[in-house]
Amino acid sequence: MILLFDIGNTHTHLGLADDARVIKQTDILTSAWFDSKAAAQLKKFIGAHKIEGAALCSVVPRATPQVHKTVRALWKLKTLELNAKTIFGVGIDYPKPASIGADRLANAVAAHAHFGAPVVVVDFGTAVTFDVVNAKGDYAGGIIAPGLAAMTDYLHEKTALLPRIKIREIKTAIGKSTEQAMLIGAVQGYRGLVRELIGELKRELRAKKLPVVATGGYAKLIAAKLPEISAVTPDLTLEGLRLVWLAHHCPCGNHT
Repeated sequence: MILLFDIGNTHTHLGLADDARVIKQTDILTSAWFDSKAAAQLKKFIGAHKIEGAALCSVVPRATPQVHKTVRALWKLKTLELNAKTIFGVGIDYPKPASIGADRLANAVAAHAHFGAPVVVVDFGTAVTFDVVNAKGDYAGGIIAPGLAAMTDYLHEKTALLPRIKIREIKTAIGKSTEQAMLIGAVQGYRGLVRELIGELKRELRAKKLPVVATGGYAKLIAAKLPEISAVTPDLTLEGLRLVWLAHHCPCGNHT
């Protein structure tokens, strides 16, 4: 089994994979790497499975060495760290490759492997990121916009009367309460933002058909009424890590 770590600012997404797919996943708090709780949570997640390899991508540099150290201590394994130098499956057409978030590279690898090129990934996280693999199969750049929760939380924090809301589907286009009005602006308005940006990418890539893969926390909600989104793949980042690990260890194989 391959142990996978997608280390984010709030949560670390754990995955367990075999040669064919990600078979199991869960979240732990990224802060657990700094208070000695992560090792116990990791062992509970893995159970009786035998770990033969590990791979990580991280946007929290301070946590990365802790993951390497924990895997080394528990299984005497070296963890593959995905970055612009270790990537397989896509090229990079970007001025400063080292500045690309490793999770975005993992998403690009998985999307290209399963949907071809060109392809776009929309990741609905703390920020919403659009990542583009061009027709040549190269990571070409992307777009960053405020995340859905970040936007609504900001309205609550910076105004006296607007409440903190739980983001969910809203069927009306005319709000009959403050909460409804905020939900319309957030959910339906956000779909408009995503639709417009996908349209711009189609034009720039000159692609009549452009697969768009959604992942991240609000992917299913936003994609529900957006026909422009081809697929929702919650474990896309982990799948990218799996493919890169396999490419390093079995470079002649086909793992898509």
